[in-house]
Amino acid sequence: MSIVAITGTWRHMLCAWCIVAVSLLAAPAGASGILTPHTAVYKVKISVVSGRLRTELQATESGYIARHNIKATGLSRLVARGEISEVSTFANGDDGLIPIAYQSHDTLSRDKVRADITFDWDKNEASGKVNDEDIVSVMEGLSHDRVSIQYELMHDLLNEAPSDTYRLFEVDKLKTIMVRSIGEKKVRVPAGKFTAVGIQHQAENSSRVTTLWCVEELDFLPVIIEQHRKGKRLVHATLKNYTPVRPKELTKSD
Repeated sequence: MSIVAITGTWRHMLCAWCIVAVSLLAAPAGASGILTPHTAVYKVKISVVSGRLRTELQATESGYIARHNIKATGLSRLVARGEISEVSTFANGDDGLIPIAYQSHDTLSRDKVRADITFDWDKNEASGKVNDEDIVSVMEGLSHDRVSIQYELMHDLLNEAPSDTYRLFEVDKLKTIMVRSIGEKKVRVPAGKFTAVGIQHQAENSSRVTTLWCVEELDFLPVIIEQHRKGKRLVHATLKNYTPVRPKELTKSD
């Protein structure tokens, strides 16, 4: 795999995390339906390149704000410079989580995407700038950005209202994501030993298949993330640590 191909895969890796496809599982007994603010750090391997993925979820007065960041580590920084940072703000709605805004700054992958998007659900539109170009996209019903979709799936699980398909807004296109369960197994990662349930997801008409091994005692957080294309493994990520966060003050959203 070339360095260009490797760096191009970073963005798919971040998207793989964003589709935490726990939606086919039964909700744990006594679930409150409220997402727990937390941070999680993963060790990432893409071919010969090593990296770190860090995710953070904070509560706001109306919902949540989530921040995801991925970058190369160690000697891999010599061939994969930069990072991908994404921020998503979303509110609690009657039928789930409602995206409000999404920002992305990618200096790592070959696309070098910069995006600043606002969602207007009265008009069913997403508008803003992508690489300094104005865009307006019709949503065709509720869709989620690459970050908020993860938490929508978790929200649906906690509230016993999962689906086997979700709509993903990818700045320049809409995708249908299909998910399925593949059983369970015992796993060992830097964060510890767990019994995990396997979930696979795949975008319609895509050859990339992502498998997540999710742990019930961590609210079905994935402890292993793998991505394959035509049977060849492209990505392997393992959970290094997970920390629930209970802030003294809510983060104010715009």
